[in-house]
Amino acid sequence: MEKWYLMTTVVLIGLTVRWTVSLNSYSGAGKPPMFGDYEAQRHWQEITFNLPIKQWYFNSSDNDLLYWGLDYPPLTAYHSLLCAYVAKFINPDWIALHTSRGYESQAHKLFMRTTVLIADLLVYIPAVVLYCCCLKEMSTKKKIANALCILLYPGLILIDYGHFQYNSVSLGFALWGVLGVSYDWDLLGSLAFCLAINYKQMELYHSLPFFCFLLGKCFKKGLKGKGFVLLIKLACTVVASFILCWLPFFTEREQTLQVLRRLFPVDRGLFEDKVANVWCSFSVFLKIKDILPHHMQIMISFCFTFLSLLPACIKLILQPSPKAFKFTLVTCALSFFLFSFQVHEKSILLVSFMLPLLLKDELLMPSVVTMVAFFIACATSFSIFEKTSEEELQLKSFSISVRKYLPYFTFLPRIIQHLFLISIIMMVLLTLMTVTLDPPQKLPDLFSVLVCFVSCLNFLFFLVYFNIIIMWDSKRRRSQKKIS
Repeated sequence: MEKWYLMTTVVLIGLTVRWTVSLNSYSGAGKPPMFGDYEAQRHWQEITFNLPIKQWYFNSSDNDLLYWGLDYPPLTAYHSLLCAYVAKFINPDWIALHTSRGYESQAHKLFMRTTVLIADLLVYIPAVVLYCCCLKEMSTKKKIANALCILLYPGLILIDYGHFQYNSVSLGFALWGVLGVSYDWDLLGSLAFCLAINYKQMELYHSLPFFCFLLGKCFKKGLKGKGFVLLIKLACTVVASFILCWLPFFTEREQTLQVLRRLFPVDRGLFEDKVANVWCSFSVFLKIKDILPHHMQIMISFCFTFLSLLPACIKLILQPSPKAFKFTLVTCALSFFLFSFQVHEKSILLVSFMLPLLLKDELLMPSVVTMVAFFIACATSFSIFEKTSEEELQLKSFSISVRKYLPYFTFLPRIIQHLFLISIIMMVLLTLMTVTLDPPQKLPDLFSVLVCFVSCLNFLFFLVYFNIIIMWDSKRRRSQKKIS
């Protein structure tokens, strides 16, 4: 009873922080002609309500794709349509075709932010609470601390309430999927993850771990028996889910192709704007976009992405376990973000803090306050400055393997601790420089490029770190069995 009381308190804290942050500025406020992501979400409600489904993704006199054309999968469009019906009931002017462009009012801001909060309450927050409650070998205090830190994470709050991206919906469905397949509710887990992909294509980052984990389960059960039956059931669930979501767009071949073109805009190039991935960071030294032809950029990007995620995925197929599955979700997401073609900074909301974007939207103070609160919650709940032993970092088996060849290899925890402190100091300094100093005239993007470059180095470090944990995990388990 006490656990649920404390968990309810944590949820209320998360909701309070979300609503308080939502009272601040939002993306594109009073900035014609595009008016930012706020207008994008409002415009999608306008389009889905006033136009037939066949016109939602096509350019026309009523649907100018250069003015916030739909570029997310069908479930996002259906969600916009549902919100539009509510908006029509409250105030038809909010979604009037053409005349509602750039509409801004206090009532409409309240409505938009309420739609985000309701989405959180229905999909994301229940998934977080249940996930944390189901964590094994963890005290009630740690479960509640996990929930608090997840619900206080600033990146997701500031973007979903400042940019109205509804990322919590796709992340919530994905988390329901993780819960399902981790506890052998494989069909329900697959259905939930299909909903996540069909809400935002960015969830494809997590698709390979789901595929490999479920395939590994089928192999483990035996493909001549129960494993084959499970494989057929999973295939039918996935196909049926996609057919139901895409049914209105399967009527004509061109309809399907147009939606796919909108979802995967490869014509935009290797990267767009400043993102903290390898290609954008490397372009500071070598302009890949100018040197290599378009098709070669796509090929190189694919090869690097595929090779970087391959070891963890193979390991997951051969040795499927919920723990390995969760770590592989992290490594695959990092691989896709760092190396894949045409990524967006919002694709990695769970680990990145998009300072230039937040400054642009005048969200400096909410950013600082929420980041400090998040950092304090993590530091006090998990003693992050104290957990530096090889065992706590899950690097003991790796260190033992290295010490067979390098007996003096005992300094890895200290290195990681120093890197952690350096990373925090660097980001604090970059934040202060960006806020207080003007960049040189010849280098107007200096600070944003530095933020991207330092962030990219952090992501590369964690990609290597989690891959090491995955690849040496079986050795660690075998050694623990021998000890017991």
